[in-house]
Amino acid sequence: MNTDETTFLNPQSALEHLATYNERDGLSINDLMNTRVHGGLTYNDFLLLPGRIDFPASDVVSESKITRNVTLKTPFMSSPMDTVTETEMAIAMALLGGIGVIHHNQSAEDQAAMVRAVKRHENGFISDPVVLAPSHTAEDVLDIKARLGFCGIPITDNGKVGGKLVGIVTGRDVQFRDPSTPLSEVMTTELVTAPQGITLTEANDILRDSKKGKLPIVDSKGNLISLLARSDLLKNQSYPLASKNPETKQLYAAAAIGTRPSDRERLKLLADAGLDIVILDSSQGNSVYQTEMIQWIKQTFPQIDVIAGNVVCREQAAALIQAGADGLRIGMGSGSICITQEVMAVGRPQATAVYHVAEFASKFGVPVIADGGIGNVGHIVKALSLGAGAVMMGGLLAGTEEAPGEYFYHEGKRVKAYRGMGSLEAMEQGKDKTAGKYPATGKPKVVENAATSRYFSESSAIKVAQGVSGDVQDKGSVKAFLPYLHVGVQHSLQDIGVRSVAELQKAVKAKEVRFELRTASAQVEGGVHGLNSYKKRLFST
Repeated sequence: MNTDETTFLNPQSALEHLATYNERDGLSINDLMNTRVHGGLTYNDFLLLPGRIDFPASDVVSESKITRNVTLKTPFMSSPMDTVTETEMAIAMALLGGIGVIHHNQSAEDQAAMVRAVKRHENGFISDPVVLAPSHTAEDVLDIKARLGFCGIPITDNGKVGGKLVGIVTGRDVQFRDPSTPLSEVMTTELVTAPQGITLTEANDILRDSKKGKLPIVDSKGNLISLLARSDLLKNQSYPLASKNPETKQLYAAAAIGTRPSDRERLKLLADAGLDIVILDSSQGNSVYQTEMIQWIKQTFPQIDVIAGNVVCREQAAALIQAGADGLRIGMGSGSICITQEVMAVGRPQATAVYHVAEFASKFGVPVIADGGIGNVGHIVKALSLGAGAVMMGGLLAGTEEAPGEYFYHEGKRVKAYRGMGSLEAMEQGKDKTAGKYPATGKPKVVENAATSRYFSESSAIKVAQGVSGDVQDKGSVKAFLPYLHVGVQHSLQDIGVRSVAELQKAVKAKEVRFELRTASAQVEGGVHGLNSYKKRLFST
């Protein structure tokens, strides 16, 4: 005989009954980020609670703004560090939907050359192609190939864009030729061209059908107007998420500079190379030097977006927003190789910093970038949920094939060097070097050290390190690693029950997406535990 008199509710009313609860599971973003109760939080201190899945992960849209005017298809940026981002990394990041920020711990000329290489890597109509005259030689073509990486070059009567197109020369034309051979003797003169005013789609069709490597665009008089490259057509198919300027169809290029007077000369060279975004690289961005630099850039180069920082609180952000910043970079002492918080006793836990600055900046339409503390996919999603438009990664990308430096072996592992820009090693690079004078002003080209100026310490007799140097294990190519991060973000947003970064941030503000604090034991539980040994493979290709 059953004596249990418990009466259960009808299972069909479960969702209806859920609505009778006064409180939802978890915390709202406001309750989570109450610093008076919880103090400052890092990404490891909390989790997002799951939502309802009714769509495939592939439907998730990960695009987000990093400045007022620039939107990326994937929210990934590489840090302007001399062991992270130079030409190869910047190109790979842009092709994969993110953007790489080229470091400035080098001469202005070298940095400008890297920007130029990014801009020339992939184009729609190339409006300023390299052009030679019939009197140039095979040696000139080989020199261009060595410096710029290509050798399909149109030939005009005067050696300039706008001149009458008379031929085209490729690597095969000059191969095995005497370097002094004039191009008039080797160039191809029977050309497939397209008329000025043709659409990019129509031009691509001609290029595809002609089986040629280059398609010159000419006006009614046969003068060269622009150029289209087959290699770019192939890249369009291979990299559909590529970060491109919608007007020029060129890859976006970003670079860092300091806030010293010489950085104005540096920026002029970068602007001439086609720079889209400049990052003002200071460890503490709330300075008169940075506000004056922002104002000067906006007046002198209004076409270039300015990302200012670094900041970790609203008071810092307000000054830079008022000065005209198009985006903000958040983080102080949270990077894996940064010891600012330890040495200077200044900074803020990264999750708390991102939330408070992003919430304030959003009122003015200024996107923010979470810079530092990113160690995995989960950290990326947490930063996005707190309001970041993108994450800037250093250590997570160091060790990839595209990062600067050579691989070596340390304790049996294949590694690359990685160092903070506040490390003594970074501060000592490029010290007291000169490189002639700027032709426009006659001022000396000083190869200033980016690390010392970033930490306002170039005048100090004793350098105080705010970073360390070390090495990171080989991660393979970023062209495999970044897609893993992208797919990981898509699956994470699917688990949360949102279809885009914009929807995630909207749902967080509406208190629909909920959070949970993690105790120290909860963090242990959420990691690998209880095994004698294990192998951690993050992705397969």
